[in-house]
Amino acid sequence: MTYPKFIKEIEDIRRDKVVSNTVKKRINEFEENFNGDNLLWFKELCYCLLTANFKAEACIKICEKEKKNDAFLNFSPAELSKFLKDNKHRFPNTRAKFIVEARKYRQNLKDIITKFENESDAREFIVKNIKGIGYKEASHFLRNTGYKNFAILDRHILRTLYENKIISEIPKHLNRTTYIKIENLMKIIAEGVKISPAELDLYLWYSKTGKVLK
Repeated sequence: MTYPKFIKEIEDIRRDKVVSNTVKKRINEFEENFNGDNLLWFKELCYCLLTANFKAEACIKICEKEKKNDAFLNFSPAELSKFLKDNKHRFPNTRAKFIVEARKYRQNLKDIITKFENESDAREFIVKNIKGIGYKEASHFLRNTGYKNFAILDRHILRTLYENKIISEIPKHLNRTTYIKIENLMKIIAEGVKISPAELDLYLWYSKTGKVLK
C-alpha cells in the first residue's frame, strides 16, 4: 500500500515554511552531531536513555543542567540518582544505573558505531550491549547522531499511525519483529513523501504535538 491520503496530509504540513525550516534545522544539527567526538555521542546516548517512558522536553532540560557538573560522567550512582530525582525524572534510580553502566563506552562509542558498514548492525549492537536501550531508543540515538533511515516508534508516532489506519492496533510491546514491521511501513510512507524516515518522524511529531524536538 502507498497510503495516498496520509501522504497528502504530510505534504500539507511540509508546505508550512516555518515547520519545514525547523525540521531542516534539526536535521542539520543531527548531521553536525555525526562529526562530534565520542563524548558528544555518549551524552546523546544518555539523553536517549532518559527519554524512555518520559517526556522529551523534560529530558532536554535535564541535559542542559547536567552540563554544569558533567553529571553523566562524574557523579556516583547515588549522586546521579539524586540529580535526576531533583530534576523530576520519573525513574531516577534505574536511569542513573543505566547511565553509569554505559560509561564504559564514553571514550569509544562513536568509534564502535561508525565501524559498522550496515546501519542495522550498528543498531543491533546498541540494543544488545547497552542496558536500558531498546529499538526505539537505539533508533532515537542513531537519528540524533546523523543516521536517517530508522523510525522512532514512540507513543505519538504509533498513535498517529493507528489513527490513520496504517496499523490495526497499537502494540503493547515492541519486540524486534514488530518494530521492524512497523518501521518498514514508515519507510514506505517516507519514500512516498520523498523524505527520509528521520524527517518523517519530525513531521509526525509536529502533527501530534505542535513541536519539533530532538
